[in-house]
Amino acid sequence: MTTGFSSNSCRFADYFVICGLDTESGLEPDELSALCQYIEATKFRDGARGLASADEGENFEQSPLRRTFKSKVLAHYPENVEWSPFDQDAVGMLCMPKGLAFRTQADTREPQFHSFIITREDGSRTYGFALTFYEEVTSKQICSAMQTLYHMHNRFNSYDISRDTLYVSKCICLIAPMAFPQACRKVLQQLHQAVSSPQPPPLPLESYVYNILYEVPLPPAGRSLKFSGVYGPVVCQRPSTAELPLFDFPISQVFELLGVENILQLFTCALLEIQILLYSQHYQRLMTVAESITALMFPFQWQHVYVPILPASLLHFLDAPVPYLMGLHSNGEGDRTKLELPQEANLCFVDIDNHFIELPEDLPLFPNKLEFIQEISEVLLAFGVSPEGNPLHSQGQAKHWGFRSTDLVTDRRNGNLASSPLNSYLLRENETIARLQALVKRTGVSLEKLDVRKDASSNKDLKVQCDEEELKMHQLNIQVREVFANRFTQMFADYEVFVIQPNQDKESWFSNRDQMQNFDKASFLSDQPEPYLPFLSRFLETQMFASFIDSKILCHDDEDKEHTLRVFDSRVDKIRMLNVRTPTLRTSMYQTCTNIDEAEKAIEMRVVKIDHTALHPHLLDMKIGQGRYEHGFFPRLQSDVLSTGPVSNKWAKRSAPAQWRRKDRQKQHAEHLYLDNDQREKYIQEARNLGTTIRQPKLSNLSPSVIAQTNWKFVEGLLKECRNKTKRMLVEKMGREAVELGHGEVSITGVEENTLIASLCDLLERIWSHGLQVKQGKSALWSHLLHYQESKEKTDAAPAGLGPPGLIHNTERRKSDAGAALPPLKVSLIRDMRHIQNIGEIKTDVGKARAWVRLSMEKKLLSRHLKKLLSDHELTKKLYKRYAFLRCDDEKEQFLYHLLSFNAVDYFCFTNVFTTIMIPYHVLVIPSKKLGGSMFTANPWVCVSGELAETGVLQIPKHTQEITFECQNLGKLTTVQMGHDNSGLYAKWLVEYVMVRNEITGHAYKFPCGRWLGKGVDDGSLERVLVGELVTPNSENEDRMCRTPPMQQSPGMMRRFVTISPNSKPKLNTGQIQEGVGEAINGIVKHFHKPEKERGSLTLLLCGEYGLVWALEQVFQHGFKSPRLFKNVFIWDFLEKSQVYFESAEQREVTPDENWQTRVRHFCQFMRAINSTSRNIGKDGKFQMLVCLGARDHLLHHWIALLVDCPITVQMYEDTALIKDRSLVNSLIRVLQTLQEFNITLEASLVKGIGI
Repeated sequence: MTTGFSSNSCRFADYFVICGLDTESGLEPDELSALCQYIEATKFRDGARGLASADEGENFEQSPLRRTFKSKVLAHYPENVEWSPFDQDAVGMLCMPKGLAFRTQADTREPQFHSFIITREDGSRTYGFALTFYEEVTSKQICSAMQTLYHMHNRFNSYDISRDTLYVSKCICLIAPMAFPQACRKVLQQLHQAVSSPQPPPLPLESYVYNILYEVPLPPAGRSLKFSGVYGPVVCQRPSTAELPLFDFPISQVFELLGVENILQLFTCALLEIQILLYSQHYQRLMTVAESITALMFPFQWQHVYVPILPASLLHFLDAPVPYLMGLHSNGEGDRTKLELPQEANLCFVDIDNHFIELPEDLPLFPNKLEFIQEISEVLLAFGVSPEGNPLHSQGQAKHWGFRSTDLVTDRRNGNLASSPLNSYLLRENETIARLQALVKRTGVSLEKLDVRKDASSNKDLKVQCDEEELKMHQLNIQVREVFANRFTQMFADYEVFVIQPNQDKESWFSNRDQMQNFDKASFLSDQPEPYLPFLSRFLETQMFASFIDSKILCHDDEDKEHTLRVFDSRVDKIRMLNVRTPTLRTSMYQTCTNIDEAEKAIEMRVVKIDHTALHPHLLDMKIGQGRYEHGFFPRLQSDVLSTGPVSNKWAKRSAPAQWRRKDRQKQHAEHLYLDNDQREKYIQEARNLGTTIRQPKLSNLSPSVIAQTNWKFVEGLLKECRNKTKRMLVEKMGREAVELGHGEVSITGVEENTLIASLCDLLERIWSHGLQVKQGKSALWSHLLHYQESKEKTDAAPAGLGPPGLIHNTERRKSDAGAALPPLKVSLIRDMRHIQNIGEIKTDVGKARAWVRLSMEKKLLSRHLKKLLSDHELTKKLYKRYAFLRCDDEKEQFLYHLLSFNAVDYFCFTNVFTTIMIPYHVLVIPSKKLGGSMFTANPWVCVSGELAETGVLQIPKHTQEITFECQNLGKLTTVQMGHDNSGLYAKWLVEYVMVRNEITGHAYKFPCGRWLGKGVDDGSLERVLVGELVTPNSENEDRMCRTPPMQQSPGMMRRFVTISPNSKPKLNTGQIQEGVGEAINGIVKHFHKPEKERGSLTLLLCGEYGLVWALEQVFQHGFKSPRLFKNVFIWDFLEKSQVYFESAEQREVTPDENWQTRVRHFCQFMRAINSTSRNIGKDGKFQMLVCLGARDHLLHHWIALLVDCPITVQMYEDTALIKDRSLVNSLIRVLQTLQEFNITLEASLVKGIGI
């Protein structure tokens, strides 16, 4: 049979439930909840309040003693429906999350409505809608039990059975497959009214309950439905499959409670999967904020623990070391400071009632934040909602601007101001709002104009079938949601281009899902405007983004697609058609939402003309006398008439077998609740579960063993996350093939590296805060480190030699072995902590912990340090509970092992981030062993340059030839200029190499030289520019693993020949020389093809080993005639002779053509400039400078062409020389021409003193 009209086969509500006090079993303490309360009460003795002193207007909140009685599910109808099994524990807990509440006649007893959500193990959801009200307690036993308890605990304010009437909370609830809170609230309020009003309702209560359970269908997609409550009609409507998914909570309330600025921050936290804790005394507010934030994420879906209302008995879930979005009910009197949260380093805490939000550090800005706030504010103002938020509105009080000085303090601290016209000057203090006001003025949006627009729209004489307020709510909802959805359609308009389709079948794709890259992040990010990067690079790492792309990969055709994906893709296509600009070129131009009107029209159409009307409630076949009840008490209903529905109802399709109905239900969920149809259920579900171990806690009465099991799941989850994160970071750093081959090349952008390291820091914080005994400070990791430092310093009393290594003891060592170079830095966890503690810029514990992790990563000591930290078992025992991750030995070992893999790559995550701090550097000059520098009389100097800065000239003591100095972070080191003043009798100095080490990170750089510095020796140079490379520490260290080869190496490299004099160089043949030039040019081309942030050192490619200078040196050395035995001839001599020839040729005006003239002019100009420089650089140094300048100005190939035809070449070169071979020279010129397209910027140290 067909199941085309799937939506018809599902009913509006699955169950009707009554919860409350079970008089037969009497008062049962709710153990877990009681325990939580007891702990709270002992923490703050003032927690206990008397019965009568209840906070007015507060829902079910009383002295600790009273809220700990178990509520029971007294009845539910029908007994069970096959497609949605009844979960007694969950429903009982969520209808009355804090158990039963008692009141006396002195307290307010207003009915309270709230909704909740139950997430099943397969990820599907059911919604609950509960109305809680108070009924008089008729059982004498319970009244006297209450009095006895009161006398035991409370000497004052006690409840007196003879004087007071005792009331207890009761709750009626609808469990429904879809969230229609407005309609359900009306149904329940009318049912309650029927019991409490003096006049009995027209029909027995059973008729109305039967009607809502069996005779009211869900409205089909894109249609509206009207059905009857006890006293009036109820209307609900559902969007079509082309519109945004169903959402029926009032978003305006969320904006009134929190304000646009806060909501945007909260929204950013949710998108980055930061732990979010909502806090309020109203259950419904918790639910509304949670559902609104997740609905605004369209097309993405929250993938982790989602518990908008956390029952008291599940408080230990706040310890969960995974991303979560949870709602915690506050007592109304408890202050935020008293709330002990296990994990705050990466927590977003939202105090809904106080219009206040605490954010984690380093939260990136949402792209185009200001324009976005402006666009949302315009929508809100049009509906008379203040963008700054106005908590008083949402409490349903008189609509006036509220302002209290205490609010002002929290609001100022928080960047939000209560909107009081009197205090507009305060707005100036708040930049965002001030800029916003300026924007509002500029765009001419004024409240008056907007209000006019509103009146105009309501005067269209539309006969609206639902009340005005409700229509307004729908209109505001859809407008705000469209504005949010439009942000994502603009940001990800071309996302499909970057989806990496797997080349294997689904099964094998699935089994390797963890390792697969499903989205080309680097290319996507390189297209984005710079300001978007901090947010986007983190967002692309989230589980929700991965799941979104997974579902895209799994749905090849439109039929297959999840509803959200289908809607999103159709919008993206629309944008593509409208945008004539090339879709891949991103601009940061802000484009506002254009399809608000059509979305709004769709809703208006549905409420003007109602599509379906359900059957009216009618008398049921009940026995005489059934259905009676006592006024003021909600009765248990007649279960026999409510246990089954009508047999012949045309839409109920009773004949359809159960599995068909289940399928229909899933299909219809797929439209609006993001569930998937059968064949993809398994895939998507697994994809979702990859990063999440637990979606929602099992809501049952939790025994210690269940809690232990949950914690165990967390421990496994953390380990898995650690494995995936370390792998992901290594893959990013080395590239895929490299990881498989065991080596790699640096290829990771700064932004992306920062993102990955930030998420690693977050993971470490979560691990360290799992199972903490007592929380101290916001960072659990730093707190543990401080404890360790304290205990070690007690035992060590005074650690010796913390300063940089001295200058004296090194002389002894040099005599024995100059090759030993620098003594290794002592590995010390405490010393690394001290380095961080000395950095004044870092103010917070979380910041210090992150800096320490970055430093340890850079030093390749993270695993080792943490192992050391955890080896203090006594301390770990003192700080952590038995079930904590850090006390699970096997998992801990595996975790440290995963971190060990970071030693395989070079990170500069500390050096590159803390660019302004002072760092001590140690410089050591190693003269040649063969010709010891002991007789050397001149005064040497060095100048060290890095990617961030250079030091200026530093004098080196000539006897030790080493210094330690402190200066602002130089970044990665690139060159050392060194020389001497040529003073004294023996001013000749043969230097083997120079070592420079960063004394904080331990990175040591070696700058090879192997040449003389001195007049009349080698090329007569008194100063040289040396190019350095990072030295790898020896592998003696047992914790070190394999390491990346030096940064710019490529496979076909020739061996380096260390030379004392230029003549001893071995001769390379022309093939090898060509290869050398090719490799050098190739390195430069590759350099420029990388994104800017990934590029290594260009200086190294020009002047380093096998760089361009070296390669051209080989070209000119080949076949060079050496006239006399003892006189060295340098390439520079040949170039100078050629210059003389060209200058005389110019004067003789022997000019082949104009081109030739220009080339000659340039060549001679550069030669003169270099020769006339005040620096004492030798002939090879001058050649190096000429090559660098020629490369910069794209002149090298012209000069080679000039020199080939120069008569001097004939004189100075053998006939077999490469430079005389036309075809070889032509190919050399062609290769050099490829440099023309690059903009080469030279480091200052290479061209000092040249004014061209």
